[in-house]
Amino acid sequence: MPESVLLAVSYMESRWDCNGGKPSTAAGFGPMHLTDGDAPGTSRRHPIDPSRQAAGRDGGSLHTLERAAELTGQSVERLRKDPAANIDGGAALLAEYQRALGAPPSADPAEWYGAVARYSGATDEETAAGFADEVYEVIHEGATRLIDIGTEMTLPSSPEVRPSRFWLTRLNLPHLARSDEVECPAGLSCEWIPAPYTELPNGKYGNHDKADRPISQTIHYIVIHDTEELYDKTLDIIRNPEGASWHYTLRSHDGHLAQHIRTKDVAWHARNWYINPKAIGLEHEGFLAAGGTWYTEAMYRTSAKLVRYLADRFGVPLDRAHILGHDNVPGLTPDKVRSMHEDPGPYWDWAHFFDLLGAPLRPDGDAGTATVMILPDYDRNRPHYIGCDKAHPDATCPAHGSASIWLHTEPREESPLVKDIGKHPTGDSTFSVYDHAARAVTGQRYVVAERRGDWTAIWYLGQKAWFHNPDSAPVAVPSRARMVRPRPGLDSVPLYGRAYPEASAFPAGVEVQPLIPLQYTFPAGQSYAIGLTTTGEYYKANTFDTTRHVVVRGADVYHQIQFGHRVMFVRNEDVVVTEA
Repeated sequence: MPESVLLAVSYMESRWDCNGGKPSTAAGFGPMHLTDGDAPGTSRRHPIDPSRQAAGRDGGSLHTLERAAELTGQSVERLRKDPAANIDGGAALLAEYQRALGAPPSADPAEWYGAVARYSGATDEETAAGFADEVYEVIHEGATRLIDIGTEMTLPSSPEVRPSRFWLTRLNLPHLARSDEVECPAGLSCEWIPAPYTELPNGKYGNHDKADRPISQTIHYIVIHDTEELYDKTLDIIRNPEGASWHYTLRSHDGHLAQHIRTKDVAWHARNWYINPKAIGLEHEGFLAAGGTWYTEAMYRTSAKLVRYLADRFGVPLDRAHILGHDNVPGLTPDKVRSMHEDPGPYWDWAHFFDLLGAPLRPDGDAGTATVMILPDYDRNRPHYIGCDKAHPDATCPAHGSASIWLHTEPREESPLVKDIGKHPTGDSTFSVYDHAARAVTGQRYVVAERRGDWTAIWYLGQKAWFHNPDSAPVAVPSRARMVRPRPGLDSVPLYGRAYPEASAFPAGVEVQPLIPLQYTFPAGQSYAIGLTTTGEYYKANTFDTTRHVVVRGADVYHQIQFGHRVMFVRNEDVVVTEA
């Protein structure tokens, strides 16, 4: 079969990573994602319907590992752990699917569209076609990656290949019922699985708030989460009227998309009541400590298309001040800081994600530019982390590409990590994969504090934070951004986890929300990069009765700044703004 088809399918399934023989959230193993639905700790993607299995319509999609063993004569164990055997198994499955369709065993990649669609394991035509279309986009564009075992893989671009979509009809798959409620780009496999808006006893309700965005409030943010749960269990959570909520869930294996809440309404996902009313939340099936395993290309591509669609629709700038990870959202008040979430974590490939968004992260300054953007080479940047194995929390995580860099108190690798008094009030930062206290991540902009040889210091959480940044392998690039510094005469500036209006803006009957500074210090002599500028706003919506909801708007101006790993807010009257 054509090598380009095999490479493109594998890239979509695993980004060519081998993942040490460990299963995906969807029960798949190896670069070809051969599935064993009975593997412990994995999610059964689709129930096996006997009538569909009898009809030959991928009823065995959960057990392709077993079928590949029958076709190749290799043992199931070897197919799990030997990448070469795993690739042979995937090729054998594709060849079998091609024969079953009555399609020719052609050297032309275009003739394999139906087999590729079936390889997705999808149970509806739209999901199968969406997967196959993305595979052929990879063939058109080409790809290059340094994969997890240290090998550089390349698929040359072939823009001339035009897939024969005719073969899709031979799969006889039903159409996915697309609800009028769904808001997603044409061509994506989307379904409507609603979150309940339900009145509960004792004046409570769940699991989101009705609103009229963007008329009632501007949407500033799109927040990227991972589920820390398997897909099916995630859907159980969103159906619970007493649980949390978010707008969309993306499945790892094939990038399938489910919407739960209309974008005009407010979901409870970011643990910050200033951010939630101004954000759309996307949950991605995965686990942050899994070393990037199964943040699949299929999921990245669906997510990027959805985010681009939402950003265009609501005017959200495609930068890291507006496209936030949950780990970048600040605690609302000092007591909330320590419990804020860390997902999607250091293995989410932000640079690749922004490439897919059509908004690549690039330098836009020179050696004298006062601000830098964190931009390591994801595949080659492999920092030391611990804690990926909960049974052995001090064990070193497997080497893997990462979007984050460590920050030190001195320009030496052996110097301590910088401190975060919010996350660790009495202790030190750690190298835990869950601890972002001393980490900067791709796309974030900071002000340079000092340079010494191959080391660069930035202002971070009120202190100098050093990272190794040699010219031969830079992890930060010049990038222009507006900056703030304390107004003359002020020793320090208060920082906030929310940009709420001044007290005089609150009408009668709406409780004034006090301005409560966070525990951090922004002292004179330091500067921080501005991400956005806005005026204070508060959404009172703590009742099921939507007629009592109120949007309070103030006149005070705030600047969102990149103060640490998380963004925070300062009042305009406390700072001086310096243009880029």
